[in-house]
Amino acid sequence: MKPLKTFFTDRSPKETGLPILLIAVLFAAWATFSHLGDFPLLSPDEGRNAEVAREMKIDGRWLVPTYDGAVYLDKPAFFFKATALSLAAFGDNEAAARLPSALSAFALLLMLMAFCHRTYGRLTAAIAGVVVASTPLFMAFSKIVIFDMMLALWVSAAILLAYLAEEVTGAKRRQRYLLATLCAGLATLVKGPVGFLVPLLVMAVFHGLERHGRAIRSFFHPWHILVFLGVVLPWFVGLSLECPDFPYYGIMKESIARFTTTEFRRTQPAWYYAAIIAGCFFTWSTLLPAAMRQLIQRRFDLQRADRLFIVWALVVVIFFSLSQSKLPGYILTGVIALGVLVARILARALEGDDSVALDLVRRGALMLGMVSLLLLCPLLIFMFNPGDVPTPRWLTPVALMQFAPLFPGFILSLGATAVMAFIAFFTHSARGAVAAYLIFPVLLLTLNFEVIPRHAAIKSGLTLVNRLPSTLTQETEIACLACMPSGVPFYLGRLVTVFTEEGRELTSNYVIFSLASGKSWPTQLVPWALRETYLSRTEHPLFLMATGERREELVLRGDRVGASVVPLANGYFGVLLPAGNH
Repeated sequence: MKPLKTFFTDRSPKETGLPILLIAVLFAAWATFSHLGDFPLLSPDEGRNAEVAREMKIDGRWLVPTYDGAVYLDKPAFFFKATALSLAAFGDNEAAARLPSALSAFALLLMLMAFCHRTYGRLTAAIAGVVVASTPLFMAFSKIVIFDMMLALWVSAAILLAYLAEEVTGAKRRQRYLLATLCAGLATLVKGPVGFLVPLLVMAVFHGLERHGRAIRSFFHPWHILVFLGVVLPWFVGLSLECPDFPYYGIMKESIARFTTTEFRRTQPAWYYAAIIAGCFFTWSTLLPAAMRQLIQRRFDLQRADRLFIVWALVVVIFFSLSQSKLPGYILTGVIALGVLVARILARALEGDDSVALDLVRRGALMLGMVSLLLLCPLLIFMFNPGDVPTPRWLTPVALMQFAPLFPGFILSLGATAVMAFIAFFTHSARGAVAAYLIFPVLLLTLNFEVIPRHAAIKSGLTLVNRLPSTLTQETEIACLACMPSGVPFYLGRLVTVFTEEGRELTSNYVIFSLASGKSWPTQLVPWALRETYLSRTEHPLFLMATGERREELVLRGDRVGASVVPLANGYFGVLLPAGNH
């Protein structure tokens, strides 16, 4: 029992023989790179983005992305280029498609730890890396084919470099500002204007509160403007020459309309991001209520960098809360800033010199224990009396059959978290609290990871492709009636035909905008009114897919040629129409 007692009572890890930064780096690498290829592409974003990159790799159109042959200008091409290069190097598979996100995440963690080591010290740096790497939101975006992690890397780099620029003078200050501007330009190439707006807003508010107006004016130095334009203009001008409607769409639709209108159908309530932080920053989010109270009471000693991270988190959350379009990934950099603030509290508690920090950690551990028990109870009741627990609409009987076998793992995880959290609270142990915070995210990537592949399989195009008849050949055209299963073109390695009224099936706002403006239809998209003409002229075998809503139409077409409709997966059906009999 002596080692256990020492673990809970020793509060002086300032001088330790453990290579704590190396351990943190190894943990960050494991949390970031593990399982990249262990689950199919998620629908719809991953399947679409991976296919855009695959088509870019094949046709070499590095400036103008395409999706299923249709011009796709919803996002800039920078991320797609990185993914296309990864596919070219490592093959068309999930791990290769996700590698750019994972590399961006790992680079961001290394950069964050380097900044914290320089500003706060070794212990805070190590804890910051572990806290951010174990955050569910960060873990998720480091493992999916989406822009947010690469955007977070360059936005964070711009903010940290701009902050560090004000700590020096002369040539070093100019160099750091130029590097910050370069990073803001790269962030813009990843996801548009938000790439420079977020760092600009964060640093403007920060310096405004610090009453440092000269720093704000320096953002707009002619050299900084020239560097930014030098990074962004070649892409913007080149793409505008190729696609003259891009400036209007990119600025008015993809940027201004997304922020100010409900056109993009991603409207959420005002408290949306509070819920995202509570769930996607779990378990560390249980520290925040007590920490916010101490901050309001001004009893917690803040350094200049602490104030930066507080402003950073608040600006990001408030800015995107004002937007009419809301998604979890929008506040990723805000969650990273919160991770550093949590690391600061934990480090001060572990050092044993700050009773306020230790009290915050204890209260957070108590909150974590209670929340874990609250989440644990419905799972236990469901295990023994399934009918007594109301379930959400999406938890269908089929989903229950898939996920119920995983409940014991989550029960064990939550139970262990609760026990460790209560022990840490009653023993006043900061180390025990850190262990309690880490149990759930670590087990999420080990014992409970199977929930991710099972969730992905519900809608992934891979599940559908694996159910296609083995008799299909490369000569067989794959076509979809008013649907487009995400990921199917990527896993098939070829384009599919889509019969559509307005192109909405491609989940591309630009495709809808382009077709509505009267531009010619891409080859793979067939107007709904012309589907009979198209089918009558097709002389090769055609496998026609549709959702259950259009199953009867498939049955009628199959009856004409003596073909049977076969169930595929995820609510899709298909029928093979022989050559010349469509």
